[in-house]
Amino acid sequence: MQTQLISLLGEYLRELSSLKGYSPNTVKSYLGDLRGFIDFQAAENGAAGRDEPEARDLTIENLRNYLWFVTKSDSAKSTVARKAAALRMFSAWCYEHKLIAVDPGLRLKSPKLDRPLPAVVSADAMKQLLSWLAEAATVDNPTGIRDLVVFEMLYSTGARVSELANLNLDSIDYHRGLVSIIGKGDKQRMVPFGEPARRALDLWMQQGRTVFMNENSGDALLLTAKGKRLGVRQIFDLVAKNLAALPLAAASGPLGPHALRHSFATHLLDGGADLRSVQELLGHANLATTQIYTHVSVERLRDSYKQAHPRS
Repeated sequence: MQTQLISLLGEYLRELSSLKGYSPNTVKSYLGDLRGFIDFQAAENGAAGRDEPEARDLTIENLRNYLWFVTKSDSAKSTVARKAAALRMFSAWCYEHKLIAVDPGLRLKSPKLDRPLPAVVSADAMKQLLSWLAEAATVDNPTGIRDLVVFEMLYSTGARVSELANLNLDSIDYHRGLVSIIGKGDKQRMVPFGEPARRALDLWMQQGRTVFMNENSGDALLLTAKGKRLGVRQIFDLVAKNLAALPLAAASGPLGPHALRHSFATHLLDGGADLRSVQELLGHANLATTQIYTHVSVERLRDSYKQAHPRS
């Protein structure tokens, strides 16, 4: 294996894609972040009269210099943190392949991020919105039926918008009330859905999908009026449009499909579900990712306390 970083980068990204199952978008993101470091180091080496960057240029000093350069360019903390994470993964890979004697990424720190609490729609607001959508889901309005399915499934399963868009007809197990979701890294999880979601699905299959279905439909569960698979952008737009009708949404800024995922998790915890179960339902690899929702619940309790207690 060559030691020039540009060659190593190609091999590394191919491994992420073929062996670890990273999505094309994720691989593209890593490519951009790591090319930034390679270009920076190439300029540094050129100024010093040296060759193109090689594995030996993966030192803690060079990595820190690059992040300092990115920080000075007025990049957001989240951007710097993302680039630092990409560099740590790449240096770890180089170390595992014995291309460098030590792993400098172990000493590379990221800026602390101000992690905002996720936007959550209240249970009462969700009930009101779903009632509105159900009223519009009539035989002469197949689009309304489909939109009801979108909301019921996002809120009932906590699926990501991309996961919902990729559902096929055989993803739904009506007998057991389960949906098979393919998440990040092509990992499959089985998530239950409630009776309202089942009724919406039944209505869609009987009186909605058949109206839109044509030779382009394949086995996609959700379709556009032209019979094609309903895409991520289209789901985002229809969800954002309907959430904007809620007074809460108008007060807290625009909300999208992820707000339904946040609401799903928060309402489960508020109802007594344990954190591990919510982690499994959301498809989080790490429990720490799920713990943000415990903070949301605590904040809701604090707000209720301040409103209700005479000595708050």
